[in-house]
Amino acid sequence: MRIAAATNNPNKILEIRKIIESHGIRDFEIESPNSLNVISDPNEDSDTLEGNARIKAISLFKKSGIPSFADDTGLFVEELAGKPGVHSARFASENANDSENRSLLLKLLKDKDNRKAYFETVICYISEKEELYFKGRCDGNISKVELGNKGFGYDSVFIPEGYTNTFAEIDSDLKNSISHRYKAVLNFVQWLKMNNQSIINP
Repeated sequence: MRIAAATNNPNKILEIRKIIESHGIRDFEIESPNSLNVISDPNEDSDTLEGNARIKAISLFKKSGIPSFADDTGLFVEELAGKPGVHSARFASENANDSENRSLLLKLLKDKDNRKAYFETVICYISEKEELYFKGRCDGNISKVELGNKGFGYDSVFIPEGYTNTFAEIDSDLKNSISHRYKAVLNFVQWLKMNNQSIINP
């Protein structure tokens, strides 16, 4: 089975592939827009994670012609009334990089006691017959400084609930068993198991 993922980020694809393979899916190729030689870069102008995931999934499905999925993830910080939220990837500016986004977040939370936050991921899956959504959430806190050099995005400032280290400090296998993306992908995998028996290990 071939499925297109609406990202050219190799970290995301590797993370998703590891989760899928760990749950017994075989003969499952995850294609990126690059590997399919298509350009799919729609304007993500929705004010919800679901809306942006849908925009990306539909665009890639139309370009690739194969079942496609897209995820949209936001970091929601209680002290900041839910910001950066749906704008997490463009928090510091429209063309901000991960480092700039993290720096702004830590600056806004400087000397703040309430550092509660959560990550949420929404996956939208589009095929000729279906449009489905899968969600995952991970609660935690924002660290006072950046810690660790693993992961990407806000990983070096997010401490998952029940742990003392950031996502960027812990082992990738551990992260992949507790993260918001893991929970969303797990829901997706459970659906695949029920609907694609031919690609499941006996």
